Amino acid sequence: MDEKLKSNLLSSTHWFRLVFMLLFAVILQVAAAVMWIVVILQFLFSLFTGQNNGNLRKFGHSLSVYIFQTWQFLCYSSEEKPYPFQDWPDQGE
Repeated sequence: MDEKLKSNLLSSTHWFRLVFMLLFAVILQVAAAVMWIVVILQFLFSLFTGQNNGNLRKFGHSLSVYIFQTWQFLCYSSEEKPYPFQDWPDQGE
């Protein structure tokens, strides 16, 4: 077996990342479900009041940033683990 391959297979770094990737994949599914709840609530609020809910809009923004950060980690576009290893994304305005 090639020494580089053997080294990669025995490296704990890769296996720890896999554990985090599996954990964040599950969290991503929960976050997507929460996002759908926010979308439905925002639609209903808009339907009944004629305007959107600012708190839901801000939370939806921060949740969408979190989902994006999670995808970046899962796709190896970023080595930074998302929340709870970082601060929760800014809610924006």
